[in-house]
Amino acid sequence: MSKDTTAEIQRDILDRKLTEITLLAKRLCPEAKVEANTVRYEDEDARLKILPPSGLSEAEEEALEEALVEKCIEVFDETGLFIVCAAFDSN
Repeated sequence: MSKDTTAEIQRDILDRKLTEITLLAKRLCPEAKVEANTVRYEDEDARLKILPPSGLSEAEEEALEEALVEKCIEVFDETGLFIVCAAFDSN
């Protein structure tokens, strides 16, 4: 398998996993804004920034972030892709 083919396969896997995590975020909090960034930084393969609506309680925001981080850990265990995910105050 060529280097280009391997890179394409890795990119396809990354795209699918980012889509999975994004859909999970939208299922857990439909009003949240989700921003994905695939610019590599150090050992990160991608980053997801979740901006929950302002009416979400701190406990709900933490639960959302925890569920998404758990999914990112599953993705890492499954694929070796390091996707950083965090919820930010939308203000």
